[in-house]
Amino acid sequence: MTTITNTPGVTGTTSPNAKTALGQLGSADFLKLMTTQLQQQDPFNPTDNTQMLAQMAQFSSLSVASDTTKGVNEMNQRLAEISSKLDAVVAAQEAATKSVAAQPSATSASTTAAPIAA
Repeated sequence: MTTITNTPGVTGTTSPNAKTALGQLGSADFLKLMTTQLQQQDPFNPTDNTQMLAQMAQFSSLSVASDTTKGVNEMNQRLAEISSKLDAVVAAQEAATKSVAAQPSATSASTTAAPIAA
């Protein structure tokens, strides 16, 4: 268990780059915590291997879930981009259809021309 003590002259403010939530810890942070835990354990009463393996498995599961969430978010962003491009194509097609319908027909003049002699 970690004990946190107050140091005289140190305020409780954190830098803007400081990590503020456990969800922001990465694999490097986990490895640092694990090696620190191994260094600080009592050599006559070491941590049970099953507990260490359970922690590593939990971190692995969390990492996979985080990667999956990141992939889903990227896919949603790409789908939104595709959707906006498709909306632009549909709008352009509708505008082209309206402009063709509004123009007078040029084919009626060509059908009244004299037949071509053979």
